[in-house]
This record gives sequence, C-alpha cells and structure tokens, in this order.
Amino acid sequence: MNRDHPDSTRPEADIGSSPGQARRLIPNPTLNRAARLGQPTEDRKLLSWTAEDRAQAAAFTHSDPWRVLRIMGEFVAGFDALAELGPAVSIFGSARTADTDPMYAAARAVGAELARAGFATITGGGPGIMEGANRGAAEAGGVSVGANIELPFEQGSNPYVNLPLNFRYFFVRKMMFVKYAEGFVIFPGGFGTLDELFEALTLIQTGKLGVFPVVLFGRVFWRGLIDWIDGTLLPEAKIGTADRDLLTITDDPAEAVQVMVDSYRAKQPGEDGALPAP
Repeated sequence: MNRDHPDSTRPEADIGSSPGQARRLIPNPTLNRAARLGQPTEDRKLLSWTAEDRAQAAAFTHSDPWRVLRIMGEFVAGFDALAELGPAVSIFGSARTADTDPMYAAARAVGAELARAGFATITGGGPGIMEGANRGAAEAGGVSVGANIELPFEQGSNPYVNLPLNFRYFFVRKMMFVKYAEGFVIFPGGFGTLDELFEALTLIQTGKLGVFPVVLFGRVFWRGLIDWIDGTLLPEAKIGTADRDLLTITDDPAEAVQVMVDSYRAKQPGEDGALPAP
C-alpha cells in the first residue's frame, strides 16, 4: 500500500529492470491495454510491414483522404513560412518575357521600389516577369518570395528568390498570393496572369477582400481589355462603375508602388501608416 499517494487503495506496479530503477507506480489501464490483451504495441504495428501492408499504404497515398492531408500540409507550410512576412505585394506576368524586354526591366524596377518602400515581393518564382520582380526586390535588399507550382514540365525557381515555397495545388498557392499581399501589380501575361487578375477582381467585388489595389502595368498591352470593359461590360450593366474603378493603369513603376503605399497607409487607422524599414 502506497501511503504517500492520496488514493492508497489503488494497486501498485513495479517498473524498471534493476533495483536502482525499481519504483512503485499506479498501473495505467490505457497504456497497459496491449500488454493485457497480448497485442503488439502501436509502435510495433507502425514499424511492422508486410507486403500487403505496403500495397495498402501505397494505394492510400493516391486516395482523396490522403490528398486532403497533403493539401492541409501545404496550407500549414505556406502559413508558417509567410506568417511574419510583413506587408507584401504580389506581382504577376508572363514567364515568357525575355530579360531584354522593357517589361522585364519595369518589373525589376517595381520589385526594387517595393523593397525600398518596405514591401516584400511575392511571385510565382519562375522566369520572365516573375524573375524581373524577384531580382529587383533581392537586389534592393528586400524579401523576394517565389511560390513554385508543380506543372507537367520541369520547374525551377529563378536565382533571385530568397524565400522559396513549393506547391502541388494551384488553389493553395493562389491563397498565398492573396492572403499575404496588400495588392496586385499585373504585368502583360497570358491565361495564368488573366486568371489572377479576374480572381482578385471577383474577390473584391463579392466582398471577400477589402481594400485591395489592382494595378495593370503597361497601357498599350491592356488597352484592348480596358476598351472592352468600358465599351461592353459597363454599357450592358454587366459590372458597375465602382467595379471599373478597381483598376489602375500605369506605365510608371513609381506610380504602381505609390498606389500600394497609399492603400496600405489608408488601412492603418489611428497609426501613422509607416511601413517597416526595408
């Protein structure tokens, strides 16, 4: 009987393989279940593999329940990596843009100006416009995030990314672009760029996002789209005037960055709206 324990009526057990280790403890009915029933421990089950076990485990990794766990893991990894990022701007544009293209130089200038203003730059981490923006941010001493995505062809991050992330699922990656950004700067690009543009506009229009500036960079490139919006969508009341006003068009890196700075400061009530030091 253990008189030191408040419940001296409970049975006791000896543990330890040597006299120096022996102590008097109260049996744990939960942890002792396997021993009581003559079954292997959970660790033993986990570490014991048969050919059938391996086949079943392999098949499970191609099932939807496993995909849900993988998706959750991507969210956790992204949230963990970017939780302390600070204010940032996501930049989109064609991966096919050559480094001799003026738009590459403009993206590089925007990335650098954002870094000097205290913003991180987030891109897809690939070549073209993404590389230009990451390059400008890194060269100016800023945080340069690259969110790579698994595609049917070989992928790699551009050399100017200093905070790399990898994703298998587009919707998880897109969440990072929106959740951790103060706004978007959209350079000339293809379907992927248009997807990011109209997703942002839809999220703002439906109230899923609050104040979130969207800047179209390159007046000549975007002119056709703007003419269609102004000449078709607005007259046919497919969108409202307030929806059209969500877009800012510019050819000036400094103006694109100033839009982000002004928006950020406007969202800091009761504060001076100062951005963190680069």
